[in-house]
Amino acid sequence: MQKNILTIFGVIFLAIGVLGFVNNPLLGVFEVDALHNIIHILTGALALVAVSMGRGAMSTFSKVFGVVYGLVAVLGFVSGTTVLGLIPVNLADNVLHLAIAVVFLYLGFGQGKSDDSSGGM
Repeated sequence: MQKNILTIFGVIFLAIGVLGFVNNPLLGVFEVDALHNIIHILTGALALVAVSMGRGAMSTFSKVFGVVYGLVAVLGFVSGTTVLGLIPVNLADNVLHLAIAVVFLYLGFGQGKSDDSSGGM
């Protein structure tokens, strides 16, 4: 399950990162800029690298990026307009970042080992 979800997230992050360079606000909803797009591309690439490296790397990626996206969500909710004055965000961004954090944290911390060994790729 972890491998499949991280692969899907990796591809989506790459696509969203590229799309953000030609469509802002992204999908008419999300605030992005060049730095935000680069972060999405790097997140997607790192997710796919973690998938290629196996269970340990996927778990580490999920934990680290779960915490990072959680912090980004909190900082976005607190500031309302930017994260650390660097990345523009709006409410839609903040809610999405929070949802991503929850998924990554679940994959990194909450998923039992039996989930990975039963039918995982």
